Amino acid sequence: MAEIHQMLLQYGVEETRRILASSKNDRNCVDAAHAILTDETQDIGIAHAGFAMAALPHKKTASPVWEKDGGPVKLLVESGLDSNKTPIGVPYGSVARLILLYLQTQAVKHKSREIELGASMNAWLAAMNLSVGGKTYQLVREQSRRISRCRLTFFRTEGGAQFVSNGAFVRDAIFPIDDSKTNQKSLWLDVVRLDESFYQSLIDHPLPLREIAIKQISTRSLAIDLYIWLAYRLHILTQPLHISWAALKSQFGPEYKELRFFRRDIMPSLNLALSVYPEAIVRIDEKTGITLHPSPSPVQPRLYPVSATPRLSTRD
Repeated sequence: MAEIHQMLLQYGVEETRRILASSKNDRNCVDAAHAILTDETQDIGIAHAGFAMAALPHKKTASPVWEKDGGPVKLLVESGLDSNKTPIGVPYGSVARLILLYLQTQAVKHKSREIELGASMNAWLAAMNLSVGGKTYQLVREQSRRISRCRLTFFRTEGGAQFVSNGAFVRDAIFPIDDSKTNQKSLWLDVVRLDESFYQSLIDHPLPLREIAIKQISTRSLAIDLYIWLAYRLHILTQPLHISWAALKSQFGPEYKELRFFRRDIMPSLNLALSVYPEAIVRIDEKTGITLHPSPSPVQPRLYPVSATPRLSTRD
């Protein structure tokens, strides 16, 4: 991906697209890299640093409990129940991630558990290439419903001991109860409160990201996870770190039975994540895996302090 950024700077977007864009994903990478290099706003988004190691599922799951093992951190997400005690499902995919990124970004920027929704959230999602009207209305509403009711359990191993933290993403529902309202104004409540434990942990360990980067990968949940992971891992390295394809599969594709299929499927998302992170120094070996090199954070320290040690809760 460093080649794309260098060529864009030297030849411009049209010539780079002509030389490198032999597939749709290649074109997406060139366009995404160009958007990053020409961004003048430097707007910052925030994710909890713990999500660099543990994330939501990419697809709808049949099980009411989702388990994500990220080594020192394990995350369990339990589906909430409706009034008939029926599980409503675990949040999943890129839409759930975008909603959570908005909530986390606003909480850290304003240092408040209370997050304004309504038109502000609609505008942010639209800026991330997700309009909440039309065909996406039900999808956004469904993910909001799942986020509002799910329960979280974080397990963190440190110094031979295991610490457990229970909580949720939000304390209140994100949307009105009345399902008969279908206009955009009724999609969100005016204000939502984050869960106190989750909020405090987020304030203690925020991971700054480039909003323009999230916009360029907003429809690819795996690319979002890889970008967040790289944004955390690269800037704290003191020496190169090789990660095998098998280790990557364990973290990002445990559902794959064969390594070759995982390697084939992760490459488009990995290339896209690297295209929106021009500071990243990552070497890819098709046979052995990838090597991470110490790299600057995607957000300059002068713009935002970068958290170095994620902990999932201050209430251990």
